[in-house]
Amino acid sequence: MNEVEAKSEDILQTAYEMNASDIHFVPRKGDILIELRVNHHLFELDLLPTDFAERMISHFKFRAGMDIGDRRRPQDGALNTLIHNEPVNLRLSTLPTKYNESLVIRLLPQAMDTQVSDLSIFSESTAQLMRFLNVEHGLLLFSGPTGSGKSSTMYALLTAAKRRFNARIVTLEDPVEKQTENFLQMEVNEKANLTYDTGFKAILRHDPDIIMVGEIRDSETAKIAIRASLTGHLVFSTIHASDSVRTLQRLMELGISRFDLKETLVGVVAQRLINIQCPRCGSFCKKDCPHFKTFKKRQTAIFEILTGLPLRDLLKTSEIKTMRPYKRLEDYYRQAASLGYLPQDNALNYGEHKDVFP
Repeated sequence: MNEVEAKSEDILQTAYEMNASDIHFVPRKGDILIELRVNHHLFELDLLPTDFAERMISHFKFRAGMDIGDRRRPQDGALNTLIHNEPVNLRLSTLPTKYNESLVIRLLPQAMDTQVSDLSIFSESTAQLMRFLNVEHGLLLFSGPTGSGKSSTMYALLTAAKRRFNARIVTLEDPVEKQTENFLQMEVNEKANLTYDTGFKAILRHDPDIIMVGEIRDSETAKIAIRASLTGHLVFSTIHASDSVRTLQRLMELGISRFDLKETLVGVVAQRLINIQCPRCGSFCKKDCPHFKTFKKRQTAIFEILTGLPLRDLLKTSEIKTMRPYKRLEDYYRQAASLGYLPQDNALNYGEHKDVFP
């Protein structure tokens, strides 16, 4: 193993051990900065000479099947690797910048052992999520910013559906995020004319119980998700939106009518990841704390689940204030703080919705 390969492996191992979601190669005038995104924050890891870092970027691009000779246009790639004998999928993205090529590597651990009950410290939320598995058809959306855990929640629910009902689950992703033998997974490949549209038509002929469309990115994928749910299947998908109300706004911006949403949408799950502390210690748990096994995990998910009568009210009327109340993200932040899971002065307050739903 040469010096570039050794340094590349060292950076990957460090990122994995720190539970980093992304590695950033940031080109500057005289060097390239290596940063890790951990719990949504960027931390400086190293400074490398430009020539050495460029060789490392070329090394990653080569392994991911990207064009190492082209630094003038953005590129995407992916590769599977082992870190500490654990399978990890790496997604690569490059951008040409003023100085040199920038690279971001997203780390996607492939372990599929997360139980729905382990997703959140709030059991009422996980119980609500499990109730969605009793729905026979319709569209279930998971929303939130990048890195909020949407895909992990969705995969945990799909795995639970497989175990409970032995459901036939078929996914259509771009690319496949977590590889598993529990589902039939298709990957969009435009070079082979396997688009979302052609893939969806093929899935319907494959006798699925549950269909997962990886992400609603544009009008085409939004309409495909709606069409899939209208065929009598339960459909899972993700979308980038800040909360459940704005998820509905986003869908309407993509050309989905209020009527179609009424006919298909069974729920919207808006999600965030928060850093929690032990209520007894007042900080992150130490090994001598009796709560260590519970709180050694520093992150938990909070869910804003819009379903049932509140969802119907919102799709029926344009005024936010006239709808039935439901527990929102800001309510969970306050509850977490009151129970000691968050410092009181760090509990975020999203405030009330002041806009009007179209």
